[in-house]
This record gives sequence, C-alpha cells and structure tokens, in this order.
Amino acid sequence: MIALAAGVVLLLLQLQTMQERLDQRDQKIEEQKGLIERKETFGAAMQELMTTAERFEPVRIGGLVPQWQLEYLAQTAWRHRYDAAALDGYTQEAGALTEDLASRLAEAESEASANATGSAYESALDALGGGFVTTVIDDADALCGSDVYGCVLSADPQVVHVDSSDISLPYMTDRLKTGIAYHEFAHVLQLTNPEPTETALAAFDGDHETMADCFSLTYLDGWTLDNRVWVDAYQYWDITLGYGLVCDEGQRQVVRDWYEQLGDDIAPVSQ
Repeated sequence: MIALAAGVVLLLLQLQTMQERLDQRDQKIEEQKGLIERKETFGAAMQELMTTAERFEPVRIGGLVPQWQLEYLAQTAWRHRYDAAALDGYTQEAGALTEDLASRLAEAESEASANATGSAYESALDALGGGFVTTVIDDADALCGSDVYGCVLSADPQVVHVDSSDISLPYMTDRLKTGIAYHEFAHVLQLTNPEPTETALAAFDGDHETMADCFSLTYLDGWTLDNRVWVDAYQYWDITLGYGLVCDEGQRQVVRDWYEQLGDDIAPVSQ
C-alpha cells in the first residue's frame, strides 16, 4: 500500500510537472501571438507614417519632414521587437508623427487656398510653395537693414517679408509683385536646401541674389529685370529690379538642375 501510494504521488507530481510545462508552453505561445500582433500593428502604423511623409515629396522646400526621426523610430523598434510594451510605445509615436505631418499638410492646403494679404505677392508664393510659405507685409527695410522690396530671414526661412512702403508705389504692378515673389521664393529654397544650394552657387560666384534673379528669369515666363510700366499712352516708368546680371543659358540650366533635386527625399527606412 505504501508503495502504491508513493507511486500515485509520483504520478501526480509528474502530471503536475507536465501541466506546468504545458501551461508555460501555452503562455509562450500567447506571448508570441501578442508580439506578432504588436509587430503587425507597428508595421501598419509605420506604413501610414511613410505614406503621409511621401505626400511632401512634390514640395521643394527642404526640412519639412524629419527623415532622421523616421529612420530612428524604425531602427529602435526593431531593436526592441521582443518587448511588447516598447512596441506599443513606438506604435503610439508613429501615430503621433503621422498626425503631426497630416496636420501640417492640411494647414498648408488651407493656406494655399486663401490669400490673407489679398496681394499678388501671396498669390504667387502660395502657388510656388504649396501653402508652406507665409507672406507678411511689414517693414522689410528695417528687418533686413537695407532698402528692399522684400526679404527672407535665415532664422525664419519659410516667411517672406514684403516691404509695406513699396506695395503702393505708382509703378508697382501685379506683374512686378509676382517677379519679386519669385525672387524671394528662391531665397526660401536656398535657405531650406543648403547643400545643393552651395553647389549651385559656384555658377554665380557665390552670389545668392543673382542666383535668385536667375530663378525668376528661368521660371517666370517672359520675366525681365528691366520693365517698362505705362501710365498712359504717352507716359511710362522704366523700372529695373534685381541685381543687374541676366543669367545665360548655362546658368539657367544650373538653376533647373538645382531646383529638380530640392525638397525632402523620403527614402525607405531601414531597420
């Protein structure tokens, strides 16, 4: 009887051990299922983030999408792919980034569809910048420290300041305002795309202004630096805008090549 009882106890212990192992196996299976689901959820969130980021590619203004942040998020999530709580956090972070980018796109779309200043400057800049450039009419002379029609400050490169004292000059037509807007938009591009700009500037002896003039001459149909504005059939103004250099075809091709490579290149992120 003692032997039989001992055998029963041993059998029960073996059964208990087997059950514990089965429970552990089932727990691991559930954990693996949970990790797989979290990985899939993060992957979907990351795909949505990349799809939203790619919507910025047509915009020539650089620095709108934090490419490094997208890459860092993907790489960090990969390193912690077996940590369920961490994956949940990275999924939330991807969602927050997507929401931020989508909000900026919506704001730009709204900006491009409205002309707050009611000016030809803003109309041109909205078309050129897709709503990512703000037009402000203020004392640009004071801001830039010289007598200018407009300027862009390096500290705030997505804002074009238009001098308020110049917009009502008797010769200041919408055509001239549009030409000025093209010139200032070139400065926006220069400041937000410093590396390709540095290369292109060699064709202009390092002069940002003559390069900006060349941008206007290249992309604004019929634009010239010397303009005749007629008052009536007998009177006119001869107005010279820009910095005196009419770029040649070689320089215009440099500007075209420069312009085509600008903006954020949304490359696939690596893990």
